[in-house]
Amino acid sequence: MRLGLALGYWGRGPSADQVPLAQEAERLGYHSVWTAESWGSDAFTPLTWIAARTSRIRLGTAVAQMAARSPTTTAMHALTLDHLSGGRMTLGLGLSGPQVVEGWYGRPFPKSPLTATREYVDVVRQVLRREGPVELDGRFHSHPYRGADGTGLGRALKPITHPLRADLPVLLGAEGPKNVAQTTRIADGWLPLYWAPNRPQAYGAALDDLPGGFLVAPMARAQVCDDVAEGLLPVKAMLGFYIGGMGHAARNFHADLMGRMGFEEEARRIQRLFLEGRRAEAVAAVPDAFADEISLVGPRERIAERLESWRKGPVTDLLVLSPDPRTLRVLAELNS
Repeated sequence: MRLGLALGYWGRGPSADQVPLAQEAERLGYHSVWTAESWGSDAFTPLTWIAARTSRIRLGTAVAQMAARSPTTTAMHALTLDHLSGGRMTLGLGLSGPQVVEGWYGRPFPKSPLTATREYVDVVRQVLRREGPVELDGRFHSHPYRGADGTGLGRALKPITHPLRADLPVLLGAEGPKNVAQTTRIADGWLPLYWAPNRPQAYGAALDDLPGGFLVAPMARAQVCDDVAEGLLPVKAMLGFYIGGMGHAARNFHADLMGRMGFEEEARRIQRLFLEGRRAEAVAAVPDAFADEISLVGPRERIAERLESWRKGPVTDLLVLSPDPRTLRVLAELNS
């Protein structure tokens, strides 16, 4: 199991720690560093900044939101950064949810998310392979555009720039069992959310027979500390926000996933408290047991013991979310 450093997205502004953390992770032998986006900082610009200040560590987006860019634009970002970094790029994509897609990006959430994702990946693959002009007569993506409001003058094009790698890895963030199953068929890997090593059944039967070389790269908050309960507080704060606020009361993929993992009643309570404006209570309502399952928190010996369960399953890459250089070092030592 390889280690990656997950930096996430910016909060109020850029963090001065991100480049030093990435450089320290590279020095410690981490395989990859990953950036993200929500509705603030984008995923590709910070990753390019890091690429210019490192030399070996792989670069990934976990995740770049599909609604933010057309698939050809995303492919342009990926092939450009792959060239500039000497072939270190991995493209992680996610669909996001209706609240973000419609509220932030101002476009309809697809009525068939599986089809929209499949078409998006198809176009990205066509660009990277550069075997011919990009052509797709899809339900959500049309190349060239053939809509009634178009000019009819568009023509199929292939990228001017020759991609460095036709097989640049494409990973998908997926939560529902059907989405996970499709991911194993159309992508090179999967970026799970809330991975609990002892509950793989929450994602359906797709994990029973994974293709050879398929990557499974969950993100986990890690913190070496003496007080487990205190170390779990950032995990609970994250879960309270995602389960309570990252979605509508009637459609929240994060809350649905928590429910499938055995915490249905707790997930709905967190949602209700958050939507009522009682955010501190929503965070407090996150069960310590759930937060603990999906993270690596506590003294070194406890983390070493729990790390074994992550190694036994299908996980190929553990993406460590931690701003603490000491924690990064301890995990590197334990995983060596």
